[in-house]
Amino acid sequence: MAHCGVIRHSCTSSTLRSSFLRPTGTWEVSQARQERARPLRHGRLRRSDLANANNPFMFSPFPTTIATTMNKLLTALLLTMSATISHGADRITDAPFATRSEVIAPKAMAATSQPLATQVALDIMKQGGNAIDAAIAANAAIGLMEPTGNGIGGDLYAIVWDAKSQKLYGLNGSGRSPKALTLEKLKAELNKLGVSNIPAHGPLPVSVPGTVDAWFTLHKRFGKLPMNKVLQPTIDYATEGFPVSDVIAYYWQRSTPVLSKFPGFKEQFTRDGKAPVKGEMWRNPHLAYTLKTIASKGRDGFYTGKIAKTIADYVQAQGGYLSVEDLANHRSEWVEPVSTDYRGYTVWELPPNTQGIAALQTLNILEGYDFSNISFGSAEHLHLLTESIKLAFADRAKLYADMDFYKTPVDRLISKDYANERRKLIDPNRAMKKVAAGPKVLQEGDTIYLTTADKDGNMVSLIQSNYRGMGSGMTPPGLGFILQDRGELFSLEEGHANVYAPGKRPFQTIIPAFITKDGKPWVSFGLMGGGMQPQGHVQIVMNLIDFGMNLQEAGDAPRLYWESVQEPTGGTMTDGGTVHLESGFGWEVIRGLLQKGHQVQWALGPYGGYQAIQKADNGVYIGASESRKDGQAAGY
Repeated sequence: MAHCGVIRHSCTSSTLRSSFLRPTGTWEVSQARQERARPLRHGRLRRSDLANANNPFMFSPFPTTIATTMNKLLTALLLTMSATISHGADRITDAPFATRSEVIAPKAMAATSQPLATQVALDIMKQGGNAIDAAIAANAAIGLMEPTGNGIGGDLYAIVWDAKSQKLYGLNGSGRSPKALTLEKLKAELNKLGVSNIPAHGPLPVSVPGTVDAWFTLHKRFGKLPMNKVLQPTIDYATEGFPVSDVIAYYWQRSTPVLSKFPGFKEQFTRDGKAPVKGEMWRNPHLAYTLKTIASKGRDGFYTGKIAKTIADYVQAQGGYLSVEDLANHRSEWVEPVSTDYRGYTVWELPPNTQGIAALQTLNILEGYDFSNISFGSAEHLHLLTESIKLAFADRAKLYADMDFYKTPVDRLISKDYANERRKLIDPNRAMKKVAAGPKVLQEGDTIYLTTADKDGNMVSLIQSNYRGMGSGMTPPGLGFILQDRGELFSLEEGHANVYAPGKRPFQTIIPAFITKDGKPWVSFGLMGGGMQPQGHVQIVMNLIDFGMNLQEAGDAPRLYWESVQEPTGGTMTDGGTVHLESGFGWEVIRGLLQKGHQVQWALGPYGGYQAIQKADNGVYIGASESRKDGQAAGY
C-alpha cells in the first residue's frame, strides 16, 4: 500500500502527481495530544501513532465517530494515491515506478530540466557542435529560463568524458570570497546586522561568479563551434521571449516578495512588481546584452571592463566587498575526479570543496550489505541507507573545504578500510542518535543539472547553481542576472576546515556524477537539491545496480532525504535527525522505521531533480528526466 503525508482537502488523481506540488493542508496525527490536528507544513509521525495499530489507518486523536469517518476517508484517499503513484505498473513494458519510457536515440542525447534547453542542446549538435558545446548552450538557456536556481551569477562544476583520450576530466568552476573581506571584518558586519551567521541574502554572502569562466575553460579544451553560435539561441530567447514553465513560475512567485527589496531585482525580474505566471512570455533584454558582450569579447568581457565594474560598484554600494580585482583574478581549475568501485561499477565524483565524496563514502559503507536479499523501499533498506548517510555526513561537516586552505584526507575518506571501520557503528535494529554536525543551511538549495552526449562518444555531466533559489538578491543594473549567495556556506568558527577566509572557495553542495564500467562510459547523471544531492546520487546508483531499475525508473522511484539540526560551526545532534519520505513507501515501512527509533516526516521536498544519459552496449544513448521537474530528455 502506498502512502502520502499530504492530505489534500480537495484532491483528484491528477493533483497527486509528484512531490513538488504545493500543499493545501497537512495534518499532524498524534495519539498523545488527543486533540483536533492543526495544519502543518510537514506531517510528523511519532512511534505512538503506529506502534499499537494492526490496521495502519486506525490511529486518531479524534472522538470515535469522527475517527471512523476520518479513517474511511483516509483509506479512500490512500487507495486513490496508491493507484496514482504506481501508475507505471499499468504500462505494458515499463517498470512500476517509471512515469514514462526511457528515450532512446542513435546519435546524440540531451537531458535537462527545461524542454526548450534540451532542444537548444540538440540543435547545437545538429549544427556540428559536440556535447561540450551543447552543454554550454543548454546551461545558458536554463540560466535565462530558470533564474530561480541558476544563472551566470552562480558557479559551475562539470565532468567530461572525452572520447578521444577515453578519459574523464573534472572542472571546478566555483568562485572565491572577496580579498578585502577578512574574517574579523565579516564578524563586525554581522554584528552590525545583529545576526550570528552569514545571511542568505544581501551583499555579504556574494562570492565571485564562476560560471562564465567555466564555460570558456570547457570550450577552450573541448569545444568545436565558436562561442557566439553556442550562445546565440539563448540571446534569441532573451530578446524574443519564452513561456515560463509551471514549477519555475511557482518558485519565482515565492522568491519575489523576499528579494524585491534589493535594488535592481524588481526592475529586472518582475513585471509591475509581480513575478510571471505559468505560460507567460518573459523577455530579458538585459541578459541578452550581457551574453552578446560575452560572445564577442570572451570571458574577459565579463570579468574585466564595463560589466565587471558594474558588478563591483553595485555590490559595494550595497555594503559588500566584491571588487573588480576579485573578478579579474578569477580562474576555474581542472581537477582529477575521484572514484570508488561499487559492485563492479566505478562511481566518479569531484573532490572538495564539493560534497561529492559523501556519496562515495556512503556507497562504500553500503557495499558491505547484501541487497540481493533486501527489497527496495523496505524498512531495512531505508534504515541502512540513512545510517550510512549519517556517517558520511559527519565527516562532511568537519572535513570538506577548499583544498587550497585545508587538505581534506580524500584518499582515506573514500577508502574501503575506512568504510569497514565506520560500518561497525551501524546497529541494524536501532537508529543512531548522536552523529557529528553538518550545516543546517544545506537542507535547502536550488540548482540545475544537465547532461549531453554526442555522435563521437563525448559525454558531459554538468551542474550549475546560484545556491539558495534566486541567490543573494543582488541584481546589478542592466545585466539581467542575480549574484549567488554561496558565501553563506562558510563557517565562522576559527580552526574549522571551512572557516571563512579572503580569497577562499566556500563549501559547495553542487556535484555532477558519472559511472563507468570496465573503463568505458556507462551513465552520466546528477540531480539538484542542496544536501540532497549526495544522498540522491547514492539512491540512483543503488536503484540501477542493486535493484535493477532502468534509467527512467531509477529517477522516478520514491526517495528518502535525511536531515538534522546541525550548523556549519559544528554541533552535536541528540535526536538522530529526521527521515523525510516521498509518497510511495508503505505504512509497514513507516512502522518499521519508527520501531528502529527514526523520526519520520512526509514532506514535498527537497528530493532533487534528476537527469541522466546511459550509453548502451551497442552504442545507442538512453536518456531520462524525472517527473519532479519540468524537464525533458530527447535525442536524434
